[in-house]
Amino acid sequence: MAAAMKHLPEEDRQDGHYSKETAVWLNGNAAPFVLTGFPGLEAAHPWISIPFFAIYISVLLGNGALLYLIKDDHNLHEPMYYFLAMLAGTDLMVTVTTMPTVMAVLWANHREIRHGACFLQAYIIHSLSIVESGVLLAMSYDRFVAICTPLHYSSTLTNSRVIKIGLGVVLRGFLSLVPPIVPLFRFPYCRSHVLSHAFCLHQDVMKLACADITFNRVYPVVLVAMTFFLDVLIIIFSYVLILKTVMGIASGEERAKALNTCVSHIGCVLVFYITVIGLTFIHRFGKHAPHVVHITMSYVYFLFPPFMNPIIYSIKTKQIQRSILRLLSV
Repeated sequence: MAAAMKHLPEEDRQDGHYSKETAVWLNGNAAPFVLTGFPGLEAAHPWISIPFFAIYISVLLGNGALLYLIKDDHNLHEPMYYFLAMLAGTDLMVTVTTMPTVMAVLWANHREIRHGACFLQAYIIHSLSIVESGVLLAMSYDRFVAICTPLHYSSTLTNSRVIKIGLGVVLRGFLSLVPPIVPLFRFPYCRSHVLSHAFCLHQDVMKLACADITFNRVYPVVLVAMTFFLDVLIIIFSYVLILKTVMGIASGEERAKALNTCVSHIGCVLVFYITVIGLTFIHRFGKHAPHVVHITMSYVYFLFPPFMNPIIYSIKTKQIQRSILRLLSV
């Protein structure tokens, strides 16, 4: 409230008496935000919740199973699978952070969320998106080293180096989101408190602020260019080098074997970045599209990669398949 008082008219701050408009503003600034489900389909929310809950459980079981297999099977104690464990953990955290408020809206019509909880949810969601991009980049580096310099794989990707890469990816994600999130705690919110989704996003919250949000508009654009766009370019470059190395292998069988170790990672990269591009395209150029399209695309972005990644690795990675069969045969 003290921060909000700085934005009051000078005459209101001096005499301590507030006009009717200012009083309404102060009350509104302290009011919780209101989450939105599927506008116009409120009566169908219980039915809509069924596939959402099924996907939620599938994500928890699929990624939880991957983490358990990698921890339990010593054959999976390799850098490639350590990065896969990071990917599964990131997907789990994204889903666990997002879905409780979604299910609360769909099941119980519980729409209110306090400012602090909202900002924290937005911070975690956006940070984990950058972490996931970083993990996919680290996995491409793993494939590059394994195929282009196989004799130096063990000495290059030591456990300590894998830990350092993992810490770097996590720190990049969580530290880079601090600058745009901190101002949200200081902004006054005198407009509508209704958000566009059943979870909090930075771009939704900042639009409700009655303050100069230029920094909050510009910073995310720069951040996306410096993380997602740069990560994609490096991943593409690494695969160009991988293909160049593979094409130099004389045996066709060995070429196929080398490329097969990349298929799962390529699948996860496509799933993640295609949804990122789709969501960005809808937000930037789909202003005339029905609001339900924007909402649905947001859910696809947050649920589809965590749902698909365990499936992709279970289908395309033989060592994961062996671990699953070993677990089921016990």
